[in-house]
Amino acid sequence: MDLFNFEKKIFQISNQSDFEKLAIKLFNYQITHNIVYKKYCKLLGCTASKIKRVEQIPFMPIDFFKTEKVLCKNTTPNHFFLSSGTTSEKKSKHYIHSLKLYEKTISNSFEKFWGKINNYRFFCLTPKKEEAPNSSLVHMCDFFVKKTKNLKSGFYLKKTKQLIDDIKISQQNNQVFILIGLSFAILDFAQKNNIDLHGGHVIETGGMKNTRKEMIREELYKILKEKFKINSIQSEYGMTELLSQSYSLKNGDFESPPWKKIFIRDKLNPLKINNLSSGGVNIIDLSNIYSCAFLATEDFGRVNKNKFKILGRLKNSSLRGCSTMI
Repeated sequence: MDLFNFEKKIFQISNQSDFEKLAIKLFNYQITHNIVYKKYCKLLGCTASKIKRVEQIPFMPIDFFKTEKVLCKNTTPNHFFLSSGTTSEKKSKHYIHSLKLYEKTISNSFEKFWGKINNYRFFCLTPKKEEAPNSSLVHMCDFFVKKTKNLKSGFYLKKTKQLIDDIKISQQNNQVFILIGLSFAILDFAQKNNIDLHGGHVIETGGMKNTRKEMIREELYKILKEKFKINSIQSEYGMTELLSQSYSLKNGDFESPPWKKIFIRDKLNPLKINNLSSGGVNIIDLSNIYSCAFLATEDFGRVNKNKFKILGRLKNSSLRGCSTMI
């Protein structure tokens, strides 16, 4: 398979047929070249010849990233991302063949739903890149800051006064801004400061676990809207093991770019897909060319046409949450 050409094609997907053709093509490549995924499919009795439809593709448990080197043969990684967690927890490690590919997914995912990155000023409530060099979230925020070429974009996790001052300057200059970062950090900022965020947007990226009483997204939205005096809160859904992001512009309904699809596992048979019910979330991310594009996550959710909701975590799943970076 011409991988360079495949990288181009995933960003040119315009319909379901395009997606399915490329998904089957990538499956055939990864079942051959990814030793970990190949072994998993063999355990299920699955061979490439048996797969005719996307729904038949096996989804590998995401926990494999904690114990195995999930990487296709003849691939040389130039970076890796680690999931957040306590020192005693086993962390996921995602080997990255190309940071340029990751940055292309960041850019294309964001601009599909938000428009040009350089239309915004980014205020990031995350650590800086040098403080968390192996965080995919921090790398994304760093990319936003550099892409805007705006001197007032930056990292404000421990710069509350400067953040408030720069938000007010943006409002005075009618500069649209985005406050983006860890849910816990945004909530903490909201509760400690009485500030009106009119003219801006808030994108929470998750990360409430291990910090305080865990809060459902609706409860978080309610508090943030009241504190910031705005009508809506936006969310980003991504993870260490995936290169692509999904966004919720309102009501917690997430949408994905054309090269990423969400499926729901059947409650009685987790190896089957049942999008008519709620259940475990499976994801196909075609930008995961060099690792594994077909993943069974520990999230619990439901789909409705082209949108999906994350309802929580599956019981007995390991804790995740970027809040441990703080």
